[in-house]
Amino acid sequence: MVGARRTRFVGTMFISRVRGFGRILFAAAKPETSAARAASSVAAHNPLEEFFEADRSKEDDKPVVYGRSWKAAELRLKSWDDLQKLWFVLMKEKNMLMTQRQMLHAQNLRFPNPERIPKVRKSMCRIKHVLTERAIAEPDPRRSAEMKRMINAL
Repeated sequence: MVGARRTRFVGTMFISRVRGFGRILFAAAKPETSAARAASSVAAHNPLEEFFEADRSKEDDKPVVYGRSWKAAELRLKSWDDLQKLWFVLMKEKNMLMTQRQMLHAQNLRFPNPERIPKVRKSMCRIKHVLTERAIAEPDPRRSAEMKRMINAL
């Protein structure tokens, strides 16, 4: 029972520190003038929020279950545009996780779900693999070379 209380306390402490650090960064990025506030929309979106996970309420005792990495067979069914969109979603997820991990490391805290980073990396590698397969299978050598340049730029 003591271990469960300690885990809940450490989890609460983690969430409060993450929220506190995020608020400091968000406050630094807010517009200074009232004219700028008036010009912004009611539901203003701060771009720095994308580097942090959404706040969870303290009452949530259920552990969050994260998904698996994408399989190459699933990615082969997707179009070029869908793969590109998925690449950028995974890139944002990776940046968010790495930011969170670095911030917690600086505060000597444990990163809660370290297995998420390899899942994202595997998915990104598999997207590159599928795109490379498509570039190799392209009959036109110029288009194939262009596709390979685009893939290497990712």
